[in-house]
Amino acid sequence: MVKNIFRTTIVILGLVIGGFLSAAVVGSEYFKHITIASDLVKTIVVYVFLLILFGIISFLISSTLYKGIEKLINIVEKNTQKITVSEILFGILGATVALILTTLFLAPISRLFGEINQVLSSVVFIVINLVAVIVGVNLSIKKKDDMLLFFKNFKKDGGKEKKSKTKTTAKVLDTSVIIDGRIFDLCQTGFIEGPLVIPNFVLDELRHVSDSSDALKRNRGRRGLDILNKIQKELTIEVENWEGDFPEIAEVDIKLLKLAQKLGGKVVTNDYNLNKVAEFQGVPVLNINELANAIKSVVLPGEELKLTVVKDGKEAGQGVAYLDDGTMIVVEGGRKFMGEQINAIVTSVLQTAAGRMIFAKQKN
Repeated sequence: MVKNIFRTTIVILGLVIGGFLSAAVVGSEYFKHITIASDLVKTIVVYVFLLILFGIISFLISSTLYKGIEKLINIVEKNTQKITVSEILFGILGATVALILTTLFLAPISRLFGEINQVLSSVVFIVINLVAVIVGVNLSIKKKDDMLLFFKNFKKDGGKEKKSKTKTTAKVLDTSVIIDGRIFDLCQTGFIEGPLVIPNFVLDELRHVSDSSDALKRNRGRRGLDILNKIQKELTIEVENWEGDFPEIAEVDIKLLKLAQKLGGKVVTNDYNLNKVAEFQGVPVLNINELANAIKSVVLPGEELKLTVVKDGKEAGQGVAYLDDGTMIVVEGGRKFMGEQINAIVTSVLQTAAGRMIFAKQKN
């Protein structure tokens, strides 16, 4: 429907152009000197010929023109999908400021050029304005976060006495730590201070996981979204949504590290690999798994424990027991005491990246 209306409009426009050209030809001196036929016949021939000619041309190019405009709209729509409303507003602001500044500075120069050549003056003025607009838009979008932070601080401090305030570091949340769920309990205890920063690309990843065809992934993604809603509604901790992106970076983990560097904050995660990459790049990390391991009860070699052997170990004769905090204890010769409570003595403690492992044997 839209295509037919567009093509009809182009054909009508072609006929109008043909009519204007016909009138111009009929009114020209050359046309008056043609004596092949009477003026009426000549006029009719010219109008019919040019109207048909431009009607056919406009009809033929209307389809190609419609496809070109459709492609242009798709390209613009595809490129603007990633642009947030705040980036559009800051882009308009940057373009406006750039145009005002160039107009003020170029007014005397344009007069000077105008005295030399009016056309050259107009071209130079337009080109410089276009360059200024492009530069203004790029700068304002790139410095959007800095400007927002400046106005936020200015609003807080304006007209009031500056109070000594402890500076808090932004905590950038990883997808894994949101899905894990322990971040809610940790914030509730007050051991983590805000602001918690949740980037848009992490929310996008959570939405993709929530829409997964795999039931387990789908449930994990929805649980993560529920955890975020609980943090915002039930806790008093400050939560910020970062709307920016790093389009030149594909991986979400690398984007997180880049954002933490930009904000001067820390990444909160329980991803072992991300932890190692962050250490290599010098980005501070708060790893919940490391925290959980650190607060487990300390057991020393020679200490006596009461244990219940619950399953077989990997090696022959071994049994496995667990402490209340989930720490695994391998009991040498414990297989024969399956399901029984025994007194055991700790022989050694092994600390690994996955957690703490304790070895023990039955007390003689």
